[in-house]
Amino acid sequence: MEKILRVLGLGWLDSFSMFLFLFVFLLLADYLRNRVPSDYPPGPWPLPLIGHLHLVDPKRLHLQFTEFAEKYGDIFSLRLFGGKVVVLNGYKRVREALVEKGENFVDRPSIPLFEESFGNRGLVISSGNPWKQQRRFALQTLRNFGIGKKSLEPSIQQEANHLIEAFSTYKGKAFNAQNLINNAVSNIICCLVFAERFEYTDEKFQRILQAFNDALQLQGSISVQIFNTFPKLMKWLPGAHQSILKELRNIRDFVDVKVQEHKKDFDPSLPQDYIDCFLAEMGEKEDPDSGFEMANLSICTMDLFGAGTETTSTTLNWGLLYMISYPQIQEKIHAEIDAVIGSSRQPCLSDRENMPYTNAVIHEIQRMGNIIPLNVARVASKDTKMDEYTIPKGSMVLGVLNSVLHDETMWESPHSFYPQHFLDQEGKFRKREAFLPFSAGKRVCLGEQLARMELFLFFTGLLQRFSFSAPAGEPPTLEYQLGATHCPKPYQLCATLR
Repeated sequence: MEKILRVLGLGWLDSFSMFLFLFVFLLLADYLRNRVPSDYPPGPWPLPLIGHLHLVDPKRLHLQFTEFAEKYGDIFSLRLFGGKVVVLNGYKRVREALVEKGENFVDRPSIPLFEESFGNRGLVISSGNPWKQQRRFALQTLRNFGIGKKSLEPSIQQEANHLIEAFSTYKGKAFNAQNLINNAVSNIICCLVFAERFEYTDEKFQRILQAFNDALQLQGSISVQIFNTFPKLMKWLPGAHQSILKELRNIRDFVDVKVQEHKKDFDPSLPQDYIDCFLAEMGEKEDPDSGFEMANLSICTMDLFGAGTETTSTTLNWGLLYMISYPQIQEKIHAEIDAVIGSSRQPCLSDRENMPYTNAVIHEIQRMGNIIPLNVARVASKDTKMDEYTIPKGSMVLGVLNSVLHDETMWESPHSFYPQHFLDQEGKFRKREAFLPFSAGKRVCLGEQLARMELFLFFTGLLQRFSFSAPAGEPPTLEYQLGATHCPKPYQLCATLR
């Protein structure tokens, strides 16, 4: 430090003066870095260097955003995640940003934790041309393998049978269904990306699924927020951020092995899955500009594998919890299944249009399950006017899905589990414009069609065969835990054959 000061011609300063100089320098640098225009959205007063880190509780951040919105309005600002954040609340604001002005908010911000793990790679965190090329390729490839088509239905039905058999082994005794559901749902995306399914007793695969779950839940830790604020410092210190990075490396190693196995046996004339198609498209020469390179293949595969597992399995986990919490709703579903499907055949997708109540319940599970409450962050690619405020270029933007799915101007009973949200006066299913669990705009979840297929076939298949209840003496609770996803706290249930 003294050497630096001598270079600056300030060698006369004593130790106290040096610290005072450093403090003032850091304050000035912080001020210059975080200057905003006069019409920037309002928000609580930030502290130097740490911004609003002292105000947030990562375990209930989605609820705090609602509290901030009540005080500062539907468009407000914070300093979090290592930068300036504009938070949008309510259906009107989120739709305006992600759909009407979607071109201005299509890219992802640079968040230190994800930058450390992925860089500008993959299907979720990447931006620019590599993202555009890879999203287009993934959508087309997955469609070719049956997503959104009837050809994929038998695979989901078969996996639902495996899951039903696994539930049956408990013979009505209490158990935690989370791991079985995770494995079953994951097997669908695994067949599409790896051309392989994994037995529920596969311990190695169970460890990978647990690594994903741990990495997502640990993102609700305060040490992750501190890492995103001071990445160069926290990189050398222990904390949840180090555990996340370790788990992501373990998952990456698992995927890398699968990629190498595919490369070894690769036949470009007979692609069996997403990895084969990527290798065929890449050819002999890697192209970083379009994302067709080996490193990106592993991360794109991780994204498909993780996103194709976590959100749907967590929704089903919420679904069974709601069924044991609301037995009268479960009884109505049983009655509709008996009337439309009976017990002699499996549910199929064509049944959905004849089962408005079951369909409404599934949609209400998604709304109340609220799996990605904060949404995935965007970044403003240019200065953008919203209402009376300017969102400067480079600002991180969060279109909070929790505020859309519980918007009091859009839902009759926004904070209650109320399947009638999706039924008209005649009992027919109705769509709702504020139903955006998959987000909206050009970044809408690319697995939406697959998730819809899985949710109906798994959920209806389980309710056809079982009555679900809480263990004796253990009343169900709808308590949640918040990390990157909003999921129920671990619970047990009893599955009794009907």
